[in-house]
Amino acid sequence: MATAPQTASQAASQIDAQQLIQIDLSPRRPAPKPEWLKARAPLGDTFHSLKKLARELNLHTVCESAQCPNIGECWNHKTATFMMLGNLCTRRCGFCAVPKGRPEPIDWDEPARVAEAVAKLGLKHAVITSVNRDDDNLGAARAFVLVIQEIRSQAPGCQVEVLTPDFQGNEESIRLVVEARPEILNHNIETVPRLYRVAKSGGRYERSLRFLEFAKELAPKIVTKTGIIVGMGEEMHELLEVFRDLARVKVDILTIGQYLRPSRDHLPMARYYTPEEFAFLKQQALGMGFRHVESGPLVRSSYHAHEQAASTGLTLPG
Repeated sequence: MATAPQTASQAASQIDAQQLIQIDLSPRRPAPKPEWLKARAPLGDTFHSLKKLARELNLHTVCESAQCPNIGECWNHKTATFMMLGNLCTRRCGFCAVPKGRPEPIDWDEPARVAEAVAKLGLKHAVITSVNRDDDNLGAARAFVLVIQEIRSQAPGCQVEVLTPDFQGNEESIRLVVEARPEILNHNIETVPRLYRVAKSGGRYERSLRFLEFAKELAPKIVTKTGIIVGMGEEMHELLEVFRDLARVKVDILTIGQYLRPSRDHLPMARYYTPEEFAFLKQQALGMGFRHVESGPLVRSSYHAHEQAASTGLTLPG
């Protein structure tokens, strides 16, 4: 018996069915973290004391807000990165765990409380960062100036490292912070240009690069620093090109660490880098002229910050 010829629509439906992607709905086990990514759980009296002090002074730490894997190690060494200007960021970067939303007005007493915590902890090297405050870039810069001044007053001899947002490229804001003369001026480049749209919403690669360049133009002797996280889908040749850009604008310190996805709402992780790859990246960067490169799976901007500063020869050892 002869088969009836297919209609055009039936033929098209058959082709569509052949091209359908089959979705596996079975439960997936998350891939286990490599051994080199396992950090110790935060324990110890020093950890709990620092946490208590931060609560008493109504302060935020980026260690907690960004879910840093080194929080136990750093806090037990009395090293913490205080985060000013609230705990709500005006940007929605795809990699970042800091909460997003409409921020409260700037708390002008906060810099003094941060300095009080630095003094009580007896820090020799304080790291201060903030959320993005695109609603008030000049105000944000002035808060950084105040915290530098307060630390100089309340904890004399303590070196100050500031990790600032890009201030949307506002040169007056950058100038204010540079003229306050922190020992280290840090602004993170974060990723390669191709991934900025998905990873660093609201940021611009050229703007961040210009920030670091402009700081050196204003104060050639200031120590500049930046960080990049890997594993979001960048290629090795893209990373090396970013390193060359950073070396061209005379960045002194570079940190390179592994991206760890904070939640399912964040940018998926493309892959884990091996310790050997981190060693390769460090070797390549040092060959380009950086004074210090911290490269490893658990490295974050503030990790071993004091040691980074001293190794450049541009700041004093503790």
